[in-house]
Amino acid sequence: MTNASYHRSAKRVFFTINFVLAISFSGVQAQNGVAKSLYEQTSEMGTTITGYLRDVDAVQDFYSPYQINQNNGYPYKANTYHSPQQRYRLITLHQDYLQKLKQLEFDKFSVYGKVDYILLKKKIDARLADLLSEAEGYRSVEKNIPFAKEIYELEQQRRRGKKLDAVKVAAQLNQLNKTIDSIIRADKKVGELSVLSISNTNRAVVGLKARLKGVTDFYLNYDPDFTWWVQKPAEDLAETLTRYGAKFVVTAEKPDPKKINGKPIGKVELQRQLNAEMIPYTPEQLIALAEKEFAFCDKELLKASGEMGFGKDWRKAQEKIKNSYVPLGEQPELIVRLQNDATEFIRKNKLIEIPALAEETWGMVMMSAQRQLVNPFFTGGKEISISYPTQAMAHEDKLMSMRGNNPYFSRATVQHELLPGHHYQYFFNSRYKNYRNIFSTSFSGEGWALYWELLLYDKGFAKTPEEKMGMLFWRMHRCARILFSLNYHMGNWTPQQSIDFLVDRVGHERANAEGEVRRSFEGGYSPLYQIAYLVGGLQIMALKNELVESGKMDYATFHDLVIKENAIPIEMLRATLTNQALTRDFTTKWKFYDFNK
Repeated sequence: MTNASYHRSAKRVFFTINFVLAISFSGVQAQNGVAKSLYEQTSEMGTTITGYLRDVDAVQDFYSPYQINQNNGYPYKANTYHSPQQRYRLITLHQDYLQKLKQLEFDKFSVYGKVDYILLKKKIDARLADLLSEAEGYRSVEKNIPFAKEIYELEQQRRRGKKLDAVKVAAQLNQLNKTIDSIIRADKKVGELSVLSISNTNRAVVGLKARLKGVTDFYLNYDPDFTWWVQKPAEDLAETLTRYGAKFVVTAEKPDPKKINGKPIGKVELQRQLNAEMIPYTPEQLIALAEKEFAFCDKELLKASGEMGFGKDWRKAQEKIKNSYVPLGEQPELIVRLQNDATEFIRKNKLIEIPALAEETWGMVMMSAQRQLVNPFFTGGKEISISYPTQAMAHEDKLMSMRGNNPYFSRATVQHELLPGHHYQYFFNSRYKNYRNIFSTSFSGEGWALYWELLLYDKGFAKTPEEKMGMLFWRMHRCARILFSLNYHMGNWTPQQSIDFLVDRVGHERANAEGEVRRSFEGGYSPLYQIAYLVGGLQIMALKNELVESGKMDYATFHDLVIKENAIPIEMLRATLTNQALTRDFTTKWKFYDFNK
């Protein structure tokens, strides 16, 4: 070895030793900081969760039919009814993951890993139950589609590009066409089938059409024999499948635009969903909770009404507030002023750190007249959708929209939708533990934004009696949502009773009340979605009282820790922040509300 080589080698050894020592030293000095930074983004379960998500995607992609987009020529995955093979593969995948979870060293995990384990197992158990239920439903309708197996087998061969015997396939499809046509002409009635069986049969037939098209799109024009023999029989069969599927359509009454339709789910299903959302209360207990919170609002409302000079006639006080709406065209500027008020108050009280980019990038859009039929107030997320009259609206609707979105009512909704509400939430949830999106719950998503309404009111954000009444309007609204949604789903109230309750008890404009109830029962929301606002907000308030009011941490630290755990069930958030001892078979148990105060 030359001197130069020796010196280079020695130099490498020297730098390697020093690098290792530096890493070791920094690990000793900053172990807690490194762990904290690491657990902001992942846990011992992060790879397993990501693997589960990608494995499900892989199975869905492979076993779903691919069709060609006629506009751009690119293939796309058709999201349709599972084939028996696809469903079976998903079931075995979920069963395999449950076995994998049993092999993991749960007791050695950090609290972050334990929380992720519990949430993933909960997710897999729920999805597996759905798949097994779907499999049972399919078995009950197989007799309605005796021709399905042949189409499924053709698609199975297509997945690996098997060279098909075109003459044989053409004859096969031609015979299937005759078979289905004879079933149609037999005119067997489907009225004896359950609504679910009728619906599932229709979905299966639509899925078979998609899978047949996936086969023909793959071979047509690329295989001359297939194109010559199969194209016409396949087209005929697709048309016959369409006619057959039309036999299995759930008949419904002609929709009445003035009528609000819904489907109450009953107390048993309500309780099941509450348990699944980690809310350890009965529907009756949550109704009692809402009534207790309403009583607080009543007391505060009468106090504010008296300060405004209206005594106990809070309706007159509220009427004055409603008529304070801004002139036409000035609503967007009002939004900016109200947001600036909120951020200034938050900074002054050191409640939360708002990144400059989050404050720079919140946006606004105007809400269409059509959307305002079901969203009479602001909505938001990354941006705020401003609900305000459009020129084409009827005169009465214009006034109700303006009155219902007056500056005092909007004082709570702007910060709810933007900062530190949903915009702030989206900003952080996309940056920290975003693999937890599959565990998100409206009790955390809406609860976070509602919590800020409660906290800001407690901290004196509403300075005048008018501002207090405006914020109390929304607090009463959240109480009312619990009362009318739970009572409706238990069969105690009708949609009309719900509307009347919002008008008489909260002070809604009637058109806005109708839009709110329509949104609740027809808008595709979970039956628990409307109760999630106040219940979730009260959960975070209880956690805040436990950790901040006790002096264990300040507001800014608490809020930073909460937002970085993503929108998981709040009981699991509490377990993380308190380093709670957890077991594999954890079930919901946190009683967060004190009915005796």
